[in-house]
Amino acid sequence: MNYRAIQAIYLFEMARTWRTLLQSIVSPVVSTSLYFVVFGAAIGSRITEVEGVSYGTFIVPGLVMLSVLTQSISNASFGIYFPKFAGTIYEILSAPISYFEIVIGYVGAAATKSIILGLIILATAGLFVPLHIAHPVWMLTFLVLTAVTFSLFGFIIGIWADGFEKLQMIPMLVVTPLTFLGGSFYSVNMLPSGWRTITLFNPVVYLISGFRWSFYEIADVSVGLSLGMTAAFLVACMVIVAWIFRTGYRLKN
Repeated sequence: MNYRAIQAIYLFEMARTWRTLLQSIVSPVVSTSLYFVVFGAAIGSRITEVEGVSYGTFIVPGLVMLSVLTQSISNASFGIYFPKFAGTIYEILSAPISYFEIVIGYVGAAATKSIILGLIILATAGLFVPLHIAHPVWMLTFLVLTAVTFSLFGFIIGIWADGFEKLQMIPMLVVTPLTFLGGSFYSVNMLPSGWRTITLFNPVVYLISGFRWSFYEIADVSVGLSLGMTAAFLVACMVIVAWIFRTGYRLKN
């Protein structure tokens, strides 16, 4: 294992975050705070409680997941896309470093940024509503697993994209709508039975449900199923990344 190479990629990507602190950290925190204020004030005045939890408190895990998902994809996709765009990817591919180590460097940095951001947003939410985390270990487990999984997914998007439009197409047109429709601001159990069945085909539901369970011990689906779906998506992303490096898809031409 070439730890020096992994460290070089990791530190370079983390340094880019500190250079763009306003965009990387401050902007997502402010945006999430606005979501919290607007949804908490507008809807919270009409829905006082959801499954025994005040509405303002109920939406906190959904807001954290919303930010972690979008930022994991964004950080990882931009991180690998710019070396392709600038042509420096060939220097990395020709260096004495394996594909596995390249992925660890880029995905590790993207996941680290997302986890830090998620914890900052969680602390910020604590300024608005009282928070209680029933299972802190499981909360961190879901947070780390989600950040790593969607950083891998973002890494795939960054390799697939051949322009800035494609780089933002999947997050904007697919991931964000799925997150909003995945129970970020409501419980799936509040939906009519037909819509509830359709919603269960949304993979984001399982992420948010498991994460919310770690706070309040309430969930739309079982915790085991949430973990299983997240792990399955992680494995699928790993298989795709392995295929990309084995075939050189959009890397060697």
